[in-house]
Amino acid sequence: MPMSKHIAIIGGTSGIGRATIDHLKSKGYILHVACRAPERLADSGISAQVFEANAPGSLVWPEKLDGLVYFPGTIQLKPFHRLTAEDFQKDFQVNLLGAVAALQSALPALKASGNASVILFSTVAVSQGMPMHASIASAKGAVEGLTRSLAAEWAPVIRVNAIAPSLTDTPLAAALLNSDLKKEASAKRHPLQRIGSSAEFSEIVEFLLSDAARFMSGQIIHVDGGLSSIKLF
Repeated sequence: MPMSKHIAIIGGTSGIGRATIDHLKSKGYILHVACRAPERLADSGISAQVFEANAPGSLVWPEKLDGLVYFPGTIQLKPFHRLTAEDFQKDFQVNLLGAVAALQSALPALKASGNASVILFSTVAVSQGMPMHASIASAKGAVEGLTRSLAAEWAPVIRVNAIAPSLTDTPLAAALLNSDLKKEASAKRHPLQRIGSSAEFSEIVEFLLSDAARFMSGQIIHVDGGLSSIKLF
């Protein structure tokens, strides 16, 4: 693997994003990070520019980027009758429109690579209907549509794929996993009888950025313990 790939990371101060920053840095990637709280990355030695998904501003990138990974996301679980227009707008802003702004700003640099890889994040709740997920599943469904559309529009110069996780042990999901009982119940919902970890997702991100995935584009990759495709009796 070339050790000088320049990768834009959007988000990354915690959870899967932070695990990915640490993993890619250890592998020799050159990271250009934009996040809401750059000071939270001080211990990694990375100087990040400010990016707020709710109100994306201008971003500065190098002349060439070999990849971009967009991490910002939300978990807002409510019964449909309690969801407001503002709830839907927030989820769409952070998950979809924030990604659109980041991608549009980085597009010239991604094109300059000639072989760039973009990675977005969806959720298992798009492919498998789940109660309380109407807002986030709608937003992530839009992300999957964006993934396929851009994969077609940007081929063959830029590959675009999305990862669709199930519940993962991250700060974003802390309220859903804040007791041993909740963790055990969540694990039992999955055919593989466990929940995901940030570290394993960082390795999947690295694979999609690498030349080993050069024949993959427009894919929604389900990393969900079998939840979306397996039913155990």
